[in-house]
Amino acid sequence: MNTLEVNSLALAYLGDSVYESYIREYLIKKKIAHVKDLQEQSLDFVSAKSQARILKELINKDFFNNIELEIIKRARNTKVNTHPKSCSIIEYHDATSFEALIGFLKLENNIERIEEIIKEIIE
Repeated sequence: MNTLEVNSLALAYLGDSVYESYIREYLIKKKIAHVKDLQEQSLDFVSAKSQARILKELINKDFFNNIELEIIKRARNTKVNTHPKSCSIIEYHDATSFEALIGFLKLENNIERIEEIIKEIIE
């Protein structure tokens, strides 16, 4: 399979679950015991607004290579018909492109790069 040709929304679908799994593990390792607290703190990382903010910060740091930026741009331009009321359409597109990048890296089996991104986010 040529991962560069996979639909951006399919990449985002996969990336959403991969990213959320890393964040959940990170929060549990912080010894947060209550599920309500885990859910509240996860929003700092997994909400569309948070993902959009994180993506912009990483782009501003020149954190991504050219292929990653290509995936981000392609996913950002994907047409979507709806978005959550909790964020703007621009934030939703940015969050989707972030998730698509994570999905792409997962399909490429580039776990090391996913972990570099996660490390940069949580530090």
